Amino acid sequence: MSKEKTTKFPKDFIWGVATSAYQIEGYNQIEGGGECIWDLFAREGGTLNNDNGNIAADHFHRFKEDHKLAKSFGFQSFRLSFSWPRLCPDGSGNILQSGLDHYDRVLDSLLENNLIPMVTLYHWDLPLCLGEKGGWLNRDTAYIFSDYCDKIVRHFGDKVPYWTTTNEPWSCAFLGHARGLHAPGIKNYNSAGIVAHHLNLAHGLSLNSIKSNINKSKVGVVHCLQVIEPFSNNEKDIEAANTVWGEANGIFLEPMFKGTYPNHMIKYLPCLDDEKIVKDGDLKLISSPIDYLGLNYYVHEVVKFDNTIPQIFARRMAPLGPLTTIGSGLSPDGLEKILMIPKLNYNVDIPIFIAEVGYLFNDYVNPEGSVNDKERIKYYEGLVKSAKQAMDNGVDLRGFFAWTLLDDFEWDSGYSSRYGIIFVDYLTQTRTPKDSAHWFRKLIENNGLS
Repeated sequence: MSKEKTTKFPKDFIWGVATSAYQIEGYNQIEGGGECIWDLFAREGGTLNNDNGNIAADHFHRFKEDHKLAKSFGFQSFRLSFSWPRLCPDGSGNILQSGLDHYDRVLDSLLENNLIPMVTLYHWDLPLCLGEKGGWLNRDTAYIFSDYCDKIVRHFGDKVPYWTTTNEPWSCAFLGHARGLHAPGIKNYNSAGIVAHHLNLAHGLSLNSIKSNINKSKVGVVHCLQVIEPFSNNEKDIEAANTVWGEANGIFLEPMFKGTYPNHMIKYLPCLDDEKIVKDGDLKLISSPIDYLGLNYYVHEVVKFDNTIPQIFARRMAPLGPLTTIGSGLSPDGLEKILMIPKLNYNVDIPIFIAEVGYLFNDYVNPEGSVNDKERIKYYEGLVKSAKQAMDNGVDLRGFFAWTLLDDFEWDSGYSSRYGIIFVDYLTQTRTPKDSAHWFRKLIENNGLS
């Protein structure tokens, strides 16, 4: 008789929530802090309703309350980012003592609540002054970032058990520089390739500078991998899918794990074969060993050849099945597929964290004062099953982080999108736990699905 599979997780498995500074903190320019590229992008109409992160969920003032909330629902870790312009408004040079003091208080609060800090050093809030000098199109930005990381980690060091260099470089590169949907709003495909390389380089440079300043902490990077499938067995559809897969996954994972860029991507992104862009020694830095890999999962798409689409001749379509409110596919089984990529595609066994997974829904507080988000719960149930299946197939999975604790500023969609398990009334800043928060409490108590 075959043994029934269980969704119970190991005793040391970490359940956490994920956040980012610009999306929840607000008050970036208080106490000497500066603007980031998203402030300008919002002013120029790049976001829905010109929404911005000026106040957001006011986590800057309410972090102690929010940490207690996270702890009350059983979470064991809190993924956050440090605001680069809050700490260093000119991008380089002296670090503001006010910023250091703030994040010392934040870390102390997390530790008081027995929440393990996982800190991201770059979550898209590039100081505006660097953006005006070319941003990530400027190779110097990678070196400036590494210098910034060195100074920050010299101060906090092993107080942070998990350091993350960069979050989702694909989004910065391709949503920000190819599609123009994210800051800085550029629409140039080859530029996106240059940015991708400079972000890879920034990771490699900062990884080495961080490791020189710590003893016990672990250092990794977070990538948002995508499940990409061809529309048919037609040769052109398969090639189109391979191209999109290379853009989304290959140009970040292959240099990190193999020290090369995918050969088939060169014709689409010739910058990756340009010695003026990819200089001697770059790939060796980028392939420096990491301690862990964070993976975010949101995208499952079917790709069809389309010669009307510039550069890559590929049309992205949602798969059959349920869709989010913005039209993307709801495919929890895709999480297992991306978790298997390092092992199956690169023969790499490495500790992995699910750094972000979540569901977008138009939540509201009902007359009884609660938020019934049963569809989000159903999606999370599927994700948990998918995560456990990946572990059963040999993936060294160490933790699962929900995106996100609080409703927040969701980049180009502003405040129209709600991913949080805590509802935020932006007028009053009242926090209302959604049904999904209570569901997570039971999940964590059971260390798996009951």
